Amino acid sequence: MSRHPLETKSLDEETLSFPSGLHHAYLFSTFNAFSYQVVLNSPMVLYAKHLGASATVLGIIAGMMPLLVIFQIPAASYIPRLGFKRFVYAGWGTRVMFIFAMALVPLTSVFLKPETRLALMLMLLFCFNLSRGISSCAWLPWITALVPAGLRGKYLARDAAVQNLASFLTFLMAAACLAGESHAWQFTILFAFSAIMGSVSLSFLKRIPDVPVTEDASSLKSGVPWSAMVRFRPFNRLLWALVAYSVAYGGLTAFTVAFLKAQTGMSETRILLVTSIAFFGGLCSLGFLGSRLDRLGSKPVLTFCFATWMVVLAGWMFVSGGLWALNLPLVLSLQFLMGLLAALVQMANTRLAMAVIPVMGRNHFFAIYSVLGNVTLGLAPIGWGLLIDALGARSPLWLGLAWNHYTIFFAAAGFAFLIALLLARRLEEPQAVSMEELLREILIQSPLRFWFRLFPRGGT
Repeated sequence: MSRHPLETKSLDEETLSFPSGLHHAYLFSTFNAFSYQVVLNSPMVLYAKHLGASATVLGIIAGMMPLLVIFQIPAASYIPRLGFKRFVYAGWGTRVMFIFAMALVPLTSVFLKPETRLALMLMLLFCFNLSRGISSCAWLPWITALVPAGLRGKYLARDAAVQNLASFLTFLMAAACLAGESHAWQFTILFAFSAIMGSVSLSFLKRIPDVPVTEDASSLKSGVPWSAMVRFRPFNRLLWALVAYSVAYGGLTAFTVAFLKAQTGMSETRILLVTSIAFFGGLCSLGFLGSRLDRLGSKPVLTFCFATWMVVLAGWMFVSGGLWALNLPLVLSLQFLMGLLAALVQMANTRLAMAVIPVMGRNHFFAIYSVLGNVTLGLAPIGWGLLIDALGARSPLWLGLAWNHYTIFFAAAGFAFLIALLLARRLEEPQAVSMEELLREILIQSPLRFWFRLFPRGGT
């Protein structure tokens, strides 16, 4: 009697194991999240708002990190010279030094004007993100070579879980630190915490097992065939879906924070507590899919997530347009779903890239993948910020909604997710299950497994 293909996959996965020392990668991700969530997320956005930043400036802050990933393209050729570990460690160590400098900026309030402090912080953020952008090109090829193919989904799910748990705790700490009226010294404490956690993460980065770089030397001498790589059909279709998602998702985190601050008058502490629920949603992605991503495939997961994203954006649009009253349970639900969906999309996209990218030229394939997705992710919030500023305070009524600048932003982002959904249907992944199988797993089989764990058959 032949086995079902899914059962065969499960048996194959049981024979695989993670390499010794991989737990240091999880510890690195944990302390790295403690660090970067302060300087690249809501705490930095709130500090910029504290200094009087406009929506365009917030878009620049949100887009700077992904934009500077473009330097992965020239940097990828240098990976074989240093090796994966040395390359990543050099960049991560450099960026930690810039975080220590950021911690000093709020203290200059006694002699520098707010706009000068904002310009100084933007300069340091540029240097921070430049060093990160260059060195990050070695991370995905390193992990791809280190983790067996049948366990990559499981690794990504665990990595997302530890990152989201650390991010959730970071936001709780940031909310406690910014309690009451915000002062410069409070932001200094936050940025100093980020720098210290970044330093700790380096100690675990050094302990992650290194692997030899398998790059084709002849291709480096004759030149990298960039156009041929982009035209490789499975990879090309993944890039189109990635770009559409990056346009839709770019700036959502920053502008939901700006919306809550500007339209509701929430304090910094309450905003951080509310947005921290997104990381709790990301943490729940481990239980939502866990190791099943390798068995189910990335294509159905992306299709499901993009469709659900449209529902979430409709919720934000109805809140902004005044159709739904703003209340805490609704905002927490939207934030939870945003975190869950962002984590699932990140896992599914990365796993699919690991699957379709060939071994030959892997470093450069991943450089294209990261640069195209991140540059789009960087340009999108700048474009969204310009749109929000250009629309101004106008708020005409139509279809029962007040079409203010945030309502239009959420509607436009929802339309971008519709395009991403259509492109996801074209992805090539032969071993992926159907959408019906995915929904059966999510809505029926997973709840049943959870129920039987709580109440085993034969138990009392």
